[in-house]
Amino acid sequence: MAKAVAKSKKVAAKSKPSKQAKAKAAPLAPARKALKAGPAKSVAKPIGKSVAKPPAKPVSKTTQKSAAKTAPKAAPKSAVKTAAKSVANAAKSVAKSAASAIKPNKWVYTFGDGKAEGKAGLRDLLGGKGANLAEMANLGLPVPPGFTIPTSVCTYFYANDKTYPKELTSQVEKALDYIGKLTGKKFGDPENPLLVSVRSGARASMPGMMDTVLNLGLNDQTVEALAALSGDRRFAYDSYRRFITMYSDVVLGFEHHHFEDILDTYKDGQGYSLDTDLTAEDWEHLVGKYKEAVAHETGKDFPQDPHDQLWGAIGAVFSSWMNARAVTYRKLHDIPESWGTAVNVQAMVFGNMGDTSATGVAFTRNPSTGEALLYGEFLINAQGEDVVAGIRTPQEISEQARREAGSDKPSMEMAMPDAFAELTRIYKLLEKHYRDMQDMEFTVERGKLWMLQTRSGKRTAKAALRIAVELANEGLISQNDAVLRVEPASLDQLLHPTIDPSAKRDVIATGLPASPGAASGEIVFSSEEAAKLQADGHKVILVRIETSPEDIHGMHAAEGILTTRGGMTSHAAVVARGMGKPCVSGCGNIRVDYGRGTMSVGPRTFKTGDVITIDGSLGQVLAGRMPMIEPELSGEFGTLMGWADDVRKTGVRVNADTPEDARTAIKFGAEGIGLCRTEHMFFEETRIRTVREMILAEEEQERRAALAKLLPMQRADFVELFEIMRGLPVTIRLLDPPLHEFLPHTQAEVEEVARAMNTDPRRLADRARELSEFNPMLGFRGCRLAIAYPEIAEMQARAIFEAAVEAEKRTGEAVGLEVMVPLIATKAEFDLVKARIDASAKEVMRETGAELEYQVGTMIELPRAALLAGEIAKAAEFFSFGTNDLTQTTFGISRDDAASFLGTYISKGILEIDPFISLDRTGVGELVKIGVERGRATRAALKVGICGEHGGDPASVAFCHQIGMNYVSCSPYRVPIARLAAAQAALGKEIASQA
Repeated sequence: MAKAVAKSKKVAAKSKPSKQAKAKAAPLAPARKALKAGPAKSVAKPIGKSVAKPPAKPVSKTTQKSAAKTAPKAAPKSAVKTAAKSVANAAKSVAKSAASAIKPNKWVYTFGDGKAEGKAGLRDLLGGKGANLAEMANLGLPVPPGFTIPTSVCTYFYANDKTYPKELTSQVEKALDYIGKLTGKKFGDPENPLLVSVRSGARASMPGMMDTVLNLGLNDQTVEALAALSGDRRFAYDSYRRFITMYSDVVLGFEHHHFEDILDTYKDGQGYSLDTDLTAEDWEHLVGKYKEAVAHETGKDFPQDPHDQLWGAIGAVFSSWMNARAVTYRKLHDIPESWGTAVNVQAMVFGNMGDTSATGVAFTRNPSTGEALLYGEFLINAQGEDVVAGIRTPQEISEQARREAGSDKPSMEMAMPDAFAELTRIYKLLEKHYRDMQDMEFTVERGKLWMLQTRSGKRTAKAALRIAVELANEGLISQNDAVLRVEPASLDQLLHPTIDPSAKRDVIATGLPASPGAASGEIVFSSEEAAKLQADGHKVILVRIETSPEDIHGMHAAEGILTTRGGMTSHAAVVARGMGKPCVSGCGNIRVDYGRGTMSVGPRTFKTGDVITIDGSLGQVLAGRMPMIEPELSGEFGTLMGWADDVRKTGVRVNADTPEDARTAIKFGAEGIGLCRTEHMFFEETRIRTVREMILAEEEQERRAALAKLLPMQRADFVELFEIMRGLPVTIRLLDPPLHEFLPHTQAEVEEVARAMNTDPRRLADRARELSEFNPMLGFRGCRLAIAYPEIAEMQARAIFEAAVEAEKRTGEAVGLEVMVPLIATKAEFDLVKARIDASAKEVMRETGAELEYQVGTMIELPRAALLAGEIAKAAEFFSFGTNDLTQTTFGISRDDAASFLGTYISKGILEIDPFISLDRTGVGELVKIGVERGRATRAALKVGICGEHGGDPASVAFCHQIGMNYVSCSPYRVPIARLAAAQAALGKEIASQA
């Protein structure tokens, strides 16, 4: 047999891959370079049959897919080069940090038999999976023995031209011997082989983002040994075909669907419908077909040396840290590239050894609702990827869940009562130990339960709230811990519409309620189309047979996800819940035809572009676009937000221009209006015509005539806002319209205004051209309007003060009135406008006999104003930082035009994040800090807030807390997010941007 293997290697070395193989292999070059260099310069020989030595010599282009000399799939060269550079920049500091936690030159950590060299506290070094495997081993739980190659090796790998530390080879060899002693097997032994799994494990959970290989160590010899030792030839060859499929996909770049095509063709020819129908002889035949396909595609035989297989898989994991889907996931979840991933090598346990074996995924609480019941799925006679891939629809774990699902398949509780009892004991222990809901993976091998993973489970915002509150009420965590457990940005999940219960539902299909919420959109069948249409402004529903990690960009672009296969823990379900997107999975009565672009349910057919609605809370798919209603927030939401309000120091107001905005904000806990943009009150059709009259007027008399029409409109709006806020502070900004938003643009609009003003349309058109600007955002706006045309400020001030008098009469409560002057650059500008405001206030109080309390302040939205804040504060009674404009004027970037290049800046690492989404702390933030400090040096009690869109970004809210702002102001639906972010900042949590 050894000769045959050697001979096949020689033949393979001479052969050349096909053009298709070359094309597929091209992206593998960076990872291949890792294996070519090997663990160290001191390792001179390439790997042969010596124990676990990574390759040391370069691998030629013609052997790109050879298992003995290849590394795994990786991102394209340019992507890897850019990513590797940024990783290398952080490598030294990360390696230094890691080195302080470990012995020098220690690159392998073992676990098993009730003890481990690692622990949960070494998460940054061992990754989440490795740290938790070590912790479970230390707790004495049944964990298959194994070892972890830490993240410091990944950091070394990218910082040292894709090479490994010189000590790694011998340490891996020693760890394999350690596993072998505990299991009574030996890696690579043809008669008693140790088989292993190879999995990734970053410090942050990245479900489905990294590559996994199971059953490693199988070859044409060891498969026969496995058949003899297990007494089950079918099991052995089933395991071998799975290994060939995974290894070929992950390491050799020969994709999974090729094997599925071979399998489906064979099943059709034999009249089989299920994989379980295949016999040992069938699988043995298919293994041969699989190997032929690999050899034909890659020009190389499938690797037979277990050590070659192992180092290929290790390289695959490290290289997968830079694959496209991992990079996308990290960007979406703000995970730094410099963290790297660990590699976990673990003795195999088998869930596919017959009806006494199984594999499953379980949560200690329901990840969708937070209910405190064991929740999950399992499959009898299966391996782990069968559950999460959605290839087979799994069974419920508990009998209660089975009854609720209406399933006729036995639950784990009934089919495997002893293993279920052990799982129940362990899940309670783990939740108490980690003080959080756990997501566990397990295998039952011939009746014995083995724990393969535990981690803090991903959950919906609804579940996160309930779990945090209930854990606090149970005494496992404190109320402050509960506040820190919920991501502020995740509250967005609770603030989206649901289907109106009174609406008639045209239900076309029902699947599993995989992720709550509802969404409507046009049907698309590919992630690429979803992303393209979303960029063009369309709302889409992504419809797939099943999703895979490659679909993440489409899932991110879609309003919701619908799959015909898969359970509640399938890829689609887990990722959708993490994104806060509605998802219906396992909708088996829908037939999807990608080629024709259709989905069919019985006699009904829907095509690309047709609109459907999905209800992820009920698992329903409905025809057409359904009416939606706003959510109600109570229960755990109210409890947690109350705890948050008890600890936060920063107030939260709302940017509200309409009564609807104000009412919504009060419902969400806003403590006042931080910005009322008076120009936004004029966008309604009849009002904008009057504003145009005012702007286009050439004489003061004409302007005052138009203003006289606007005054009662403004006054009525302000009265309603004051009544809704009932004594809470209301900051009203004077008119600040960039003229291009209000000037008439069409001949019809010009003629309409001309009729209202009883003037010649040609004269008005000339006036509009005269007023048009090259850069309206830096043009005739803000305080400049009030200075050039003081009658505008007078009208607005009179409307504000008359409204305040009226509202106080109606409510009996004093209005918390703040009048704000926009876009000042000098104290002189502010003084001129403030004088007009004060004069109007005195007139109204004299006319009405009322006494009004009010403050006049300004928006700081120009760098000069921030720098001269000390001077301006001599007259201004409050500051509100308008960080949208301050960002524009600091960077010299128009936010309306920035989209064309900001993406490039971020991808090239010039900017970490869009500065219009999350505040640029080092530049814009420094100006804000200067403004606060200099303003308060003049006026110690100066009230300071922020009213740009940054007021709803958690990281920006944390910054505002740190520099001592009194409040932040944001859009209505961001108010709960800002409240929670402010509380977490007060508790000392470092908050990354959620953009």
